[in-house]
Amino acid sequence: MVGEGATRRRTRTLRAESALGAIAADQESPERVRRVLEQALVFADASFAAVYAPGDGGELLCLVESAGVPRALYGVRDSYSAAGGSPVAEAHREGRPVWLGPEELTSRAQTRRVPSDFFLAALPLRGRGGAGCLLAVSEHPDGFGPDDRACLELVAAAVTLPAPAAAADGGELPPNAFSLVVDTGRVRVGDAILDLFGLDPAAFDGRVEALLGLTVPEDLPSLMSVVEADHMSIGDRELEFRVLQPAGPPRWLRLSGRLVPGGEGRPTRLVGTVVDASTLRPDVTDVARVQRLAAALATAVTVRDVGRAVVAALRRPLRADRIAFAELESDRLVVTVLDPPEPEAWPELWRTEWRSEWPDAPVRAMPTLAAALREGRARIWPAGAPLEPALADVGRGGLAVLPLPAGNRTAGCCLIGWDAPHDFGADERALLTASAGLAGQALMRARAFDAEHELVGMLQRQLLPRRLPRLPGAVAVARYLPSTAGLELGGDWYDVIPLPDNHVALVIGDVQGHSAGAATLMGQMRTALRAYAAEGHPPDVVVSHANRLLMDMETDLFATCAYVDVDMEEGSAWCVRAGHLPPVLRHPDGSTRLAETEGGPPLGVVTQADYPMSPLRLQPGTVLVLTTDGLVESSGTDIDEGVDRLVRRLAACDPAHLGLVADTLLGSAPRSDDVALLLMRYDGMALRPLRESWTVWRVPQAVGHARRFVRRTLRSWGVGEGIDAALLIVSELVTNALVHTDGRVRLDLTLLGSRLRITVADASPRTPIKPAGIGWEATGGRGILLVEAVSAAWGTVPASGGKQVWAELALGS
Repeated sequence: MVGEGATRRRTRTLRAESALGAIAADQESPERVRRVLEQALVFADASFAAVYAPGDGGELLCLVESAGVPRALYGVRDSYSAAGGSPVAEAHREGRPVWLGPEELTSRAQTRRVPSDFFLAALPLRGRGGAGCLLAVSEHPDGFGPDDRACLELVAAAVTLPAPAAAADGGELPPNAFSLVVDTGRVRVGDAILDLFGLDPAAFDGRVEALLGLTVPEDLPSLMSVVEADHMSIGDRELEFRVLQPAGPPRWLRLSGRLVPGGEGRPTRLVGTVVDASTLRPDVTDVARVQRLAAALATAVTVRDVGRAVVAALRRPLRADRIAFAELESDRLVVTVLDPPEPEAWPELWRTEWRSEWPDAPVRAMPTLAAALREGRARIWPAGAPLEPALADVGRGGLAVLPLPAGNRTAGCCLIGWDAPHDFGADERALLTASAGLAGQALMRARAFDAEHELVGMLQRQLLPRRLPRLPGAVAVARYLPSTAGLELGGDWYDVIPLPDNHVALVIGDVQGHSAGAATLMGQMRTALRAYAAEGHPPDVVVSHANRLLMDMETDLFATCAYVDVDMEEGSAWCVRAGHLPPVLRHPDGSTRLAETEGGPPLGVVTQADYPMSPLRLQPGTVLVLTTDGLVESSGTDIDEGVDRLVRRLAACDPAHLGLVADTLLGSAPRSDDVALLLMRYDGMALRPLRESWTVWRVPQAVGHARRFVRRTLRSWGVGEGIDAALLIVSELVTNALVHTDGRVRLDLTLLGSRLRITVADASPRTPIKPAGIGWEATGGRGILLVEAVSAAWGTVPASGGKQVWAELALGS
């Protein structure tokens, strides 16, 4: 029996030596000390084991690492005075083991209450790494037996304390190392770490807060548990966290560190390294990778967004040389994202099908791919597999085809290729399978969004002018930019309305809200304003009529509007505002300002509202800008700041290219709201018409007076030919107005080049009707036929509750 016990004890010692030897061979393990201490728990029947080492100055022995149950159960402290009478200090000072039972521990406890039912052992360290002490506790009734003590001696000999980092002693830091003084928050970091955080070494002030401020907020709690002393425990620490980047997604970093104890048992330094975790690939099946992909796809809106998220999530973990993400439309693959994007990195067939930004590859040219898509599951081909060239050239070292399922169909696919021979493991297959389902569903949502967004944009464009009219003496440009915040229709609109006598009305407005109702109301208001303007009303009357119309519609929505009536001949304008932004004027000398104009309330708010007219003066070369608030206001930008930015941008633009000016102004749009932008550059009319007017009084000689006025005016203008035809037209039109209407009658003459326009305005809205036929006995009805016969063109237009009947003559030289 004795022989069997001795053999068993020797076997345990040999097993301990073998386990400790294996641990010692793994020099790179950051948990080597802990693993050595765990052997004391296994082979020496200890319930707790710890290692102490001298702290700064050697006055204290500080806890470096521990294993087993919490040390508080035995009253074990995290530091002891090196000159004191503790077992740890005694074993360290005298260089011999100290074995204590419950009675000895009770007598040494003095004022501290210590449990008396355990045994304690303190052994000096004999391994590499300098002086220190091994402390072990056993709750076995017989304490540490001979074999237990032998195993503890082996453990003490195997403990190798990490060499203190140069950073902890103020030496030169390795590029990826750091040293944090916990009490003050001062930190020394290597240049590689500063580069990972995107900081300039010259600008870094040495405060740990400067690094924490760049951390993703969700990762701060775990990181603070490492860098704050109150939350730390002795031993090695390792965790991954994310830091924000100037552009693109956050970067994953990995921190590995350990505590270098200081005075009074409080850890004073955290030293370690920080590396780029995004370049590491310990396990591509990590659930975190799939979670990151799911989070990215949750915010992906368009098909392009989905493609970028999938490519970013797969290429680096799989170390692929190229990835293609494509939609499946009928029998063609419509490629959305390629990485790398250069055409020369892809097969010859793909380059021949490169139509615009991305290729449009036919599936029928790749039967292997077509079969994989029909099966609907991931397929992998190793290096040298027989494939058609269009697929083989994607990955000569290995190819993976990942169909993206969505319901009962395949929405697209992802092709992943390697140039060097690639060994596909089960972990990679699991990642591909998990990613396919997420990407397929996200792709279908994105396709629906793209389709709806295109429909919304088409409807919006149908409600706006298809093209702007050509203006006499001016150039107009308009832009509409829909919001990217959602699919709802906006209520922004613009319009350019040609008016008689070389007047032009510039209109811009915004209906409250984003909905089909807002878009419908926008169309109604645009039509109403155009109709009121065409009737010849002045600007304030046009806007007042639109306000009353909106009030009568009994809608809960209101609208803002700016209406500018520009006289192209005189270079003057009248502006009316209904709760809208005033125009911005850029003068020929480059000075730019917000026009000082009075305003009234928004349309649809007050029934009896006043809309005052404000005059504007336009010199040739002046640019007038009307816009909605989406260009100058957002949730993070005050409207005054936005207007100031618009003024500065407009002042810096070259007005010679009005389209480029509009594009430049839109470049600062926040896109959180719709934006309508209308610009007009006033150049002045090169040829101004001659005008004269005559008020026709209701007297018996009224027609004769009108004829004499016309003859005298035309002779003063130098008109020789065509006077008789003009007099005939005036006689007929004035006679009709006097006979068939009541109220005031006005005669206007306009000569532009060789074109004479005769206009007679009256107070009746009734349009003269050309008779279909006249008998010999008829006493009237021939006047309109005569006008039509001698004029080049004629017609009627409504004007301020009445009408204007006009006729044009082409005069000879």
